Parts: sequence; structure tokens; C-alpha cells
Amino acid sequence: MSALPSYVQGRWQVPDDDGVAVPDAVTGEEVARVSSAGIDMAAALEHARGTGGPALRALTFHQRAALLKSLASYLREHREELYELSARTGATLGDAKFDVDGGIGVLFTYSSKGRRELPNDTVHVEDPLEPLGKGGTFLGRHVHTPLRGVAVQINAFNFPVWGPLEKLAPAFLAGVPSLIKPASQTAYLTHRLVELIIESGLLPEGSVSLVCGGAGDLLEHLGDQDLLSFTGSASTAQRLRAHPAVVSRAVRFNAEADSLNCSILGPDATPETAEFDLYVKQLVTEMTVKAGQKCTAIRRALVPSNLVDDVVAAAGEKLAKVTVGAPDAEGVRMGALASLEQREEVRRSLKSLLAAGRLVYGGPEESQPVGADAANGAFISPMLLRCDDPERPEPHEVEAFGPVSTILPYDGVEQAVDLARRGQGSLVGSVVTADSEFAREVVLGAASRHGRLLVLNRHNAKESTGHGSPLPQLVHGGPGRAGGGEELGGIRGVLHHMQRTAVQADPDTMTAVTGQWTPGSARSETEVHPFRKHLAELRIGDTVVSGPRAVTLQDVEHFAEFTGDTFYAHTDDEAARANPFFEGRVAHGYLVVSFAAGLFVSPEPGPVLANYGLENLRFLTPTYPGDEITVTLTAKRITPRHGGDYGEVCWDADVTNQDGESVAKYDVLTLVAKG
Repeated sequence: MSALPSYVQGRWQVPDDDGVAVPDAVTGEEVARVSSAGIDMAAALEHARGTGGPALRALTFHQRAALLKSLASYLREHREELYELSARTGATLGDAKFDVDGGIGVLFTYSSKGRRELPNDTVHVEDPLEPLGKGGTFLGRHVHTPLRGVAVQINAFNFPVWGPLEKLAPAFLAGVPSLIKPASQTAYLTHRLVELIIESGLLPEGSVSLVCGGAGDLLEHLGDQDLLSFTGSASTAQRLRAHPAVVSRAVRFNAEADSLNCSILGPDATPETAEFDLYVKQLVTEMTVKAGQKCTAIRRALVPSNLVDDVVAAAGEKLAKVTVGAPDAEGVRMGALASLEQREEVRRSLKSLLAAGRLVYGGPEESQPVGADAANGAFISPMLLRCDDPERPEPHEVEAFGPVSTILPYDGVEQAVDLARRGQGSLVGSVVTADSEFAREVVLGAASRHGRLLVLNRHNAKESTGHGSPLPQLVHGGPGRAGGGEELGGIRGVLHHMQRTAVQADPDTMTAVTGQWTPGSARSETEVHPFRKHLAELRIGDTVVSGPRAVTLQDVEHFAEFTGDTFYAHTDDEAARANPFFEGRVAHGYLVVSFAAGLFVSPEPGPVLANYGLENLRFLTPTYPGDEITVTLTAKRITPRHGGDYGEVCWDADVTNQDGESVAKYDVLTLVAKG
């Protein structure tokens, strides 16, 4: 069998040697061979930078988001093939779906967030605008532009589909090409994933590369615009972080590493409660899904001292129902570890843990797998330990990366928090309780050493995705031992791949750079009302000025009666004068906004389809009966919907009185037909 080809420089390249054999985790048969011999790493990176980078940067965020959605849909059509191949990694169908569907879901999520939260432009502008001078002619603002390098990802063996896709999605949305280096044990599954991506023809050339086998001299060719993301052991993360090229060129480095995650049972969660059942079910699930080969799995089960016996008994009863065996065998709920080497590593770690506690379920000996040969497959029994001395260091320092968890007793919330923090940095912790005050103390006490904390109870159990499920909307990473980095994290994950730059300029230049109208820059009052213009005709700075309109005492009284807003400042002159902010009765702020709308709208049917909201509304100066208001409405931001027949327009609204003072400022959001 020849080694898997890598995809570099826009083509599949077969390595110069036959590589190293990768066995089937269930049967021990050779599945593939991997090698990177002969791969020119410098040329691979340069092709991605020179071909993939420009192609991605030419697209807007919305166009990239649309491609992610199309890719997700394409991969979903081929997921059965990925499920089938996943079985060779030891994964059950449920495990395969967790990996494959999870990865595809990340693509869908980033596509949605990109269209909703990022502009249909190539630059992302941070708010607010910073005035740097008194006269309004010198301003500052932060902009984000894509780094002009490659996002190199070195992945772990346990999630050969989700792992690459969770890193690819934010990098792609940011406009940065990716080079994927999978772990050898499951590289054949990632290889097929990349084959499908290339076969789809959806992504620009150079936006995705694949190197199977060793990393070789890859890191030596990283530059200051490149990024390096790693998932795996803390020791490897430390070596990568200290690599001379990473250090000397300040390469952005993100690591997700070992994590001794904990789950805390609240004192209120006694055996007759729903929370007790949720805790035990979650513990067993996290021990057995992916055969416990999850960086988010529960390694330490922290339980009130008086409930330890109950948890041991309940967990043992559930574990006894878990059938271990070939993923395709009937009734099997837990498959094999990724390799025989991985099984030996689990056994070595177990010896250290047994110095502090004892097994209360399972054992390190080979299990009797259903439908498989125990001599050739990497099977092992789920193992639950009990450590009656929670101060022992081993459970807080040793991670057995498999179906292994240790129950530890605690007395009081302070000790629970202290034990949770003993992991020295975790990806995730969970608290199972219906006591909100207990949950608050644990969350706030443990937060600084956790990337994510789940509070689980009967109220959110049906919707909760569980302890071990990172979500692309939120940070996936953790401090200290867990790597100190963040994968996913919503738009934060995108911005990690971009450079934040402070721009200092005059208003007109700031408008030109950001593509958004800046107060103080030029306006364009045209004969055609801006609301009569289709999206393609509108320009940043298009303005309409309407007014003045007098605000009368009768208007204020009618508005109070009509709306029921009879707050004293609008209805009682003496009380209003006693207020330090007013000189007498004042008009309602919403009356001013309503009058302003009446001034700037164009009432006939036209390109404006709907007003869908106001943002940043502030009332700056009181409006008194007898004042006259004028509104200046300026097209501030124009965002065409990719693939739609309309777009969003954000209008700057400035309502002023007869003295030119701003009484209200806000943004008006409208949907406008493209034409």
C-alpha cells in the first residue's frame, strides 16, 4: 500500500517513501500509510500565501460565509461515507456523528455568524469612534484586516473531522488560507475529508492544503504573518511554543492541550432529585463517548462526601450496561481506542492513578469486545476509580486519555472550588445543581482556571448540549495546562486571524478607509430623497435634511395621554423644574424620535422595505414645548445581502433644535431593495 498523498501547491503529491503503517483500531489491519517525505514545506506555505491568500482576501466576509455554507451542505451529503470510515478509528456511529456532524455544524455556524455579525466588505471596523481632538477633525478607529500568511493547524487523533473544520472555519472567514497537518493515527479520515473539500470545487485554489505524515521542517518556514494552532498534549504544545521560528518571528500560537476537567455535584442533588440522575448520566456519557478520548471529558468527579457511595453505585449500574466492541456490532455503545499504543498509554497513566485510589468499576485488562478480536483491537473497559483523599496529587496531575474517571469527595463549596482549580487550567468544568447560589460561588471561584463552565439542572437539561460539547459560538480553550489558547470563540476566533490596526485620520479619510460614513466627513444632499434610491444607487454620505417642526405643549400632553407615559417631567411643570436636569416640562424622548421619523420618511411605496430597528439612541439635550427640531439623516453603512435581493442600510440620525444643539442621536436600520 502506498502512502497517502498530501495536497500541496494545488495538486496531490505522493511522498517519496512508503511511510509508516496506520492500523485499523478494531482489527489491527493496515488501513493506510503516511509520510511527508519529499514534501517541500516552504513551497507549500508560499503557494498558500501567494495563491490562496489573495483569492480569499478578494472576497467579502459574506462571500466567504456563503462558501462555508455551501461546503457544509456538500459535506453533509457525503457524511455517510465519513461515518463508515470513522469506524476504522474505533468510533461507534454515535461517536462518528459527534465528530462529523459537529465539524459540519461549525461550518454552518460560522457561515451564519459571518453574515449576521460581519460586514459585506473586506475590512472589519471596531466601534466606537475615538475623538482625538476637540474640533472633531482628528479621529481614531480600529480596523481588522486579514493576516497575509497561512493558518497552520496541527491536530490530534481523536477528532479527525471536527478538529480540522473547527480551525478552518474561522480562518477561512477571516480570509486566511489553511494548511492541515493531521495526527497519523487517523490521518486517513482527515485525508478523505480534504479530498471531499477539493472535489467540491467550492473553495478558491490555495485556500486549503494538507500534509500527511510528519511535520518535517514545516515550522522553520513560518513567518510573522502566519499562525500556528495545535491540539494535543501539553508537552508537545510547550515544544511548539518554544520553537525558534515561533519565538523569533512572533508567530501567533494557539494551543488546546491536556485538561483534567471536573464535574461538581451540588449538595442539593441527592439521589431522589433530577440533578443526581443528570450528573450520573453525564459522567458515564463523558467516560464512554469516543471511548473517553475527548479533551473535554470528565476526568475528576467531585461529589459531596455524603453522596460518594450513592454516585459510585449509580455510575457502576449504568457502566454495566455499556457494551464494548466493534462499532458495527449490535448493541455496542463503546468502541476501541485509536491505537494499541494509545491503550498502553492509558494503562500507564492508570498505574499512577491507582497509587491514590482504587477501582470501583472495570479494570485495565483487555475487555472481551463484542464482534472483535481482543488481541488485535485497541479495546479497554471503562474504569471508574474512587480516591477518598482528595488532597492526593495524582488525580489532579495525571490524565488517562481514555474511558477513565476518578470520584473525589469534597466538604463545602470552598473545597469544591479549590479542587476544581487543582487541574491548573481546564477546558471545561460543569456544576450540576439546582441551587443558583452554590452555582454562583463555584463559577466565580473556578472561572479563572476554566475556559468554559456549564451549569446543568432540570431546567436546561433538554436543551443543554452537555459537558463535553464545545460550541462554535463560544470560546473553546482554557488557561494554564489546557494550553492558554482559544479555538472557536465566535467572531473572536475570526479576529484571531486578523490584524487589529489603529487608524488615525481626519473624518473624510476615515470614511474612505472604513467604508462607513464618519461624523464630520462630507455629506451629499441630492435632489432625489435617499429613501427613493435602490441599494445600488445609494452612496455613503447621501443625506436628507428635514424640518423644522415645532413641538407644542398640546403635542406633549396628547402623547402622554395617548401612550400612557405620564411621567411627571412631561405632565407636572413644578415637579419638572425641581428636577436638576430640566427647566420645566419637557417633551418625551420618544415623541422627538417619532416626530423625526415623520420628518425624514418618504411615505410612498419604494425601495425601502422596512425599518427594523434603532441602535445607540441617546437623548442629549431636553426638548421643551416651543422648540423646533430638524433631523439630518445620512447613509452611514450599506450592506448588500449576498445572494439576496435586498440589503441593510444604517442611517446616522441627528436631531437638532433651533440653536443647532443635538437633542437626540441614533442609528436607523432599514432594509432596502437592491433594484
